[in-house]
Amino acid sequence: DAYFRDKSLVGFNVDSYNKFVNYGMQKVVDEEGSIIPDITPRGVKSVEIKFGKIWLEEPTLVEADGTRRSSTPLECRRRQATYSSPVMLEVSIIEDGKEIEKETIKIGSLPVMLKSSICVLSDKTPQELVELGEDLNDPGGYFIINGTERVVVIIEDLASNKVFVEPVKTGKVTHEARIYSDDGQYKIPHSITREKDGMIYVTFPRAEKIPFVVFMKALGITKDSEIVKLVSTDQKFSTDLYINLYESKSIRKQQEALAFVGKKMGFSQSESVQVERGEEAIDNYFLPHIGHDAKSRYAKAVFLAKAVKKLLSVSYGDLPPTDKDHYSNKRLRLAGDLMEALFRYAFRMLKGDIKYNYERTTKRGKSPTIRSIVRSQMFTSRIMSAMATGQWIGGREGVSQSLDRSNYFAMVSHLRRVVSALTSSRENFEARDLHPTHWGFLCASETPEGPNIGLRKNLAITAEVSTEPTLSDEKLANLLSKYGLKSNGSIDVYLNGVIIGYVDDAESFVKAVRRARRDKYVPSEVNIRNAVEENAVYIYSEQGRARRPLIIVEEGRSRLTHDHLEQLEKGVLTFNDLVEQGII
Repeated sequence: DAYFRDKSLVGFNVDSYNKFVNYGMQKVVDEEGSIIPDITPRGVKSVEIKFGKIWLEEPTLVEADGTRRSSTPLECRRRQATYSSPVMLEVSIIEDGKEIEKETIKIGSLPVMLKSSICVLSDKTPQELVELGEDLNDPGGYFIINGTERVVVIIEDLASNKVFVEPVKTGKVTHEARIYSDDGQYKIPHSITREKDGMIYVTFPRAEKIPFVVFMKALGITKDSEIVKLVSTDQKFSTDLYINLYESKSIRKQQEALAFVGKKMGFSQSESVQVERGEEAIDNYFLPHIGHDAKSRYAKAVFLAKAVKKLLSVSYGDLPPTDKDHYSNKRLRLAGDLMEALFRYAFRMLKGDIKYNYERTTKRGKSPTIRSIVRSQMFTSRIMSAMATGQWIGGREGVSQSLDRSNYFAMVSHLRRVVSALTSSRENFEARDLHPTHWGFLCASETPEGPNIGLRKNLAITAEVSTEPTLSDEKLANLLSKYGLKSNGSIDVYLNGVIIGYVDDAESFVKAVRRARRDKYVPSEVNIRNAVEENAVYIYSEQGRARRPLIIVEEGRSRLTHDHLEQLEKGVLTFNDLVEQGII
């Protein structure tokens, strides 16, 4: 009872949507940048269409005469309307470095999640909710599209920026390491394979089967001894490493390796062009979660070397293959994350349309104005179509579903439903099985019979999903330096898939961080694990991790006592107080 007095059943989904509205939309606009038209007015050398601040206004309805007024969820249900808000964006046109026009314009409409910060139901008293015609026990967390209540389900997928190693039963490849590198904009698959002859190859989009050693040299690690040192000095792996070094001995310099990468991508021009294309590939498409510039190449080389070491360790039996069904290897995409991806797609389409309209108007000899080149219907139609049909970007279906209102429990179940990204037409026996690590995260019994068994699950009643971290990765890394993190050492420390430093005593470091977390010096959303078998420490603070409340036990004694339980029952303590005090 204390837990549910402090927590909403769909609070994490509402928080995710709020994060998208308050920060995610602006982040997308800033990342997408401005528009540079190819055709400019006569006498003008350069034109730039810049985007500024973006925000949502209060939810509105458009009447038959074109007037706008505030709307409520109940009214939208009754009138078969969409509960949405206008999206306002600052747009300016700059000619030859001088701003000639600036205007705030509506670029479209965005569906509003009930009980979110932008919703009229937010922070309303019980009496006010009754006056608005709402159920006091309705948790919100869903949308109203054309009068129909629709929920954006939680999507379960493999974690990004982790190395997954598995044996391959057919063909020349014996083992394969897969990495899904996600920089927030794109999720790019990478593959590192070991063949029967010992050769190791790297594959990522636009570049296939590049010898590992060549790739290390392209990243700036040109000395054989340094490559061996970064991977492993264990004599067990020396034969494999020697084979790879020998096969790539003809390529000695970084420029030669970059040209090799560029040529592998299909560019047959001069060597300088191949080098340029090779640099573009490794900076923008190889492990983008680490960085997008030349400064990040060494960090990428270190990550690649550690991935190869893990690949060799699994192939030699020192480590077991990665258990992809272990729930620490899963991430859950909430409504806010999915809406951000949809918003990015719609905004890119809008950018292309604005550029086309500007160039078409200019070609006719007219002076384009902001209002004449922005067509809001294009943005709105793409958003609303996905929300109404469930057909999401990337070809995924059933992301948006009609909310099950059979009864209250069916509604809550639907709002906490987790759907696997795997297709139901394939067997995937292991993915469908109940895994021991599901305990506390997923309901062990609630899954449908038939083709979706084990693929459609539900969160356990006290499980939550992490949203935006309190501290950025850089600030968290600086904070961890107080507890033993340093620039050199014998044990690697990873933060959200990136090596941020080293420690000499992993056990002491992990204990110190956990103690600091319980004492509130380190944010409570931080998880840390000492992977003794890999000689590494893994720290996670990213969004999308399933989390569960656990009672802390020290030296065999629970920190939760009978006194705490009595104070909870009397209302003196709350569940959040227990978390703050390091008891839960």
